[in-house]
Amino acid sequence: MAKSTRNSGKPWKPTEVSQLKQLAKGNTPTRVIGLKLGRTPAAIYKKAADEDISLAPTSQRPYGTKK
Repeated sequence: MAKSTRNSGKPWKPTEVSQLKQLAKGNTPTRVIGLKLGRTPAAIYKKAADEDISLAPTSQRPYGTKK
C-alpha cells in the first residue's frame, strides 16, 4: 500500500484541479504531479479520469528536456 501523503483523504480544491490540468498538459509524469500536489499517483489517475484529463504524453520527448 502507498504511503500516506499530506492531502490523503482530503477533498480536491479547484486550484489543485487546475494545477493538475496544467501539469498534465505540460507532459509532467504522474509521479511528479503526485509529489507536487501531495497526492498518491492512484489519486492523480482517479481525479484525472473523473475530470476527463488526459495523462497520456503529448510527445515522446522525455520530461524536462528542451529542443
